[in-house]
Amino acid sequence: MTLPALLWAGNAVVGRLLRDQISPVTLNGLRWSLALLLLAPLAWRLLRHPGAVLARWRYFGLVGFLGMGCYNALQYQALHTSSPLNVTLMVASMPVWMMAVGALFFGVRPQRREMLGAALSTAGVLLVIARGDWRVLAELHFVPGDGYMVIALFVWALYSWLLARPPAAMQGAQRPVWTWAEALMAQLIFGASFALGMAGIEQVAAPAAILWSPGLVAALVFVAVGPSLIAYRCWSAGVAEGGPALAALASNLTPVFAAVLSAALLGLAPEWFHGAAFVLIVAGIGVSLKRSA
Repeated sequence: MTLPALLWAGNAVVGRLLRDQISPVTLNGLRWSLALLLLAPLAWRLLRHPGAVLARWRYFGLVGFLGMGCYNALQYQALHTSSPLNVTLMVASMPVWMMAVGALFFGVRPQRREMLGAALSTAGVLLVIARGDWRVLAELHFVPGDGYMVIALFVWALYSWLLARPPAAMQGAQRPVWTWAEALMAQLIFGASFALGMAGIEQVAAPAAILWSPGLVAALVFVAVGPSLIAYRCWSAGVAEGGPALAALASNLTPVFAAVLSAALLGLAPEWFHGAAFVLIVAGIGVSLKRSA
């Protein structure tokens, strides 16, 4: 669950850098279309026997729409219209969204240790955002674009819970035994279709030129392989092993990694609050792990 946080931090940096070269929805469509093509050689058995996927099209259509068609497009849109500081602040609330969705839609009440872990982890993220000075938080100003991130967080929480507890009615009969690549491909078939379809609608409704360059191609390969295939594989495994609430706490490492990556790109050494935040976030994860052990 740590590796997705690192890769998604890189995804946020790349998404911000590309905002003047490609629109958010088109970037999302190309990202998942390329990921689908790259995954196909590893999941060819699933493609030879599509009946198991078609029998569960409602479930895979829903998780593909939420996790790939919607979440990333909304996040790229948020990075396009809001500051990275605001987006990072809102990501810090992910454990709260996970617990709320679990309680409202899946009947899972958060335990005290989970709430304590969420508080410690969120405090660590806020420490990074405030750069060690809590007065910075009082000076933040939210804009309408931040609404995209609110929707994105709800979408991701619902997606994660559906991975952990898929409704029996949506799965159909006995679930086949798939490899991780085949299970991810089942989502991608629908998710990439939704993402590419929305990109096509965007280009028709509001045409925006794509400024192709070697850098853009390299960025597309990165977001298709790292934050998509590798991160989603690890996230699914983490959710299955530790549950959505614990996975959400681990995702709070994303802003810390983002700060370190930014510091590295700027040639600046990490400051004291990066280390303090890391300790708080790891403590929050440790508290929750202790409950589930």
